[in-house]
Amino acid sequence: MTGPSPALLRVDQLRTWFPIRAGVFQRVTGHVRAVDGVDFEIGRGTTLALVGESGCGKTTVGRSILRLVEAQGGAVHYDGEEILSRELDAFRPYRRRIQVVMQDPASALDPRMTVRDAIAEGMEAFNIGANTQERTDRVADLMTLVKLDPDTMSRYPHEFSGGQRQRICIARALAVDPELIICDEAISSLDVSIQAQILNLLKDLQEERGLTYLFITHDLGVVRYFADRIAVMYLGRVVEEGPTERIMAAPRHPYTQALLASVPSLDPDRRGVEPAALGDVPSPANPPKGCHYHPRSAPRLEQCDRDDPPVVRFEDGCSRCFLSQGGQP
Repeated sequence: MTGPSPALLRVDQLRTWFPIRAGVFQRVTGHVRAVDGVDFEIGRGTTLALVGESGCGKTTVGRSILRLVEAQGGAVHYDGEEILSRELDAFRPYRRRIQVVMQDPASALDPRMTVRDAIAEGMEAFNIGANTQERTDRVADLMTLVKLDPDTMSRYPHEFSGGQRQRICIARALAVDPELIICDEAISSLDVSIQAQILNLLKDLQEERGLTYLFITHDLGVVRYFADRIAVMYLGRVVEEGPTERIMAAPRHPYTQALLASVPSLDPDRRGVEPAALGDVPSPANPPKGCHYHPRSAPRLEQCDRDDPPVVRFEDGCSRCFLSQGGQP
C-alpha cells in the first residue's frame, strides 16, 4: 500500500498472530490472526487514519509498531531504519521518537501522580531537562500549549474532565519531543463537541511542530477533515488505501462503501443508503476462504468465494478487491 513520500514510517507485511491454547497442557490449537500482512506508509508531517470496525486489528497494528506486543513477521521502517528486528535496548530511542495517546485518558494516567509528575515522567526517563525546576517549567509550557492552566499542575487526574485529561495525555506525549504520535481511538470516549476541540488541537500542533500522526479510529466521519490519507482495515488486512478526499467521494472497496454508508449524513443524496455489509464479522481465528469480505458483500464475483484477491494499485492508492477496475496488480 503506497503513501506520500518521503515516508517517516513504512509498514511492510506486518503480521501479529495470537496463539489459541486448549487442554490441560495448553497446547496451541490455532491462532487469532489479528494483523495478517498489513502494508502502509505515512509521509513525514502528514496524518494517516487507520479505520475499521472493532476487532479488525487496527489497535494491534499500533501496539506492534510500539512493540507493546511482538510481531511474528513483516518489517517496520522508521526514517529508513528497520526497527522490529532490533534488540529492545537498541529500540529504546524509538520509544522517545514514537509516542502514543490512548483511548481512555482516565486509565492512561496514574491516579496517584500529579499532573506535573505525569507529564514530566517521560522527561525523567530520557534525561530531558537539567534539573527538576527546568522540567517543571517545561511542564508549564506544555500545559499552556494544550490549553490548560499551568497553575493546576499540582492537581490529580480525577480533578479534571475527560477532555482535559486527554489534553494532559497529549502534553505528556509531547514532553519528549516525538516525531510520530499514534492516536489510538484518542477521541472516541469524548463528547462530540470535545472531539472537535481535540482534533483542532492535534491539527494545530501538527502545523506548529511538524508532527506525523497514525490516527486509529472506527469512525470514518471523524477523519474527513483531519487525515491526509485513509487506510481501511478488515480482518487483519488493509483492503483500501488512498487520499481522504477520494476515499470519501469514491470508495473502491465494498467494505469502505459500507463504512461510509453507515456514517450519518445531512446530504439528501446519501440519507437512507443501506450499508453494503451483510451479517456479522467473521472470526479472525477462522477467516473465510477466498476474499475475507465475500460473505458480507452484496456485489461479488464467483472467484471471490475461492481466491484471495490481489492488491490492485492505482495512481493514488490501492484496493484489495476483484471488483476494483483500472488498476495494476
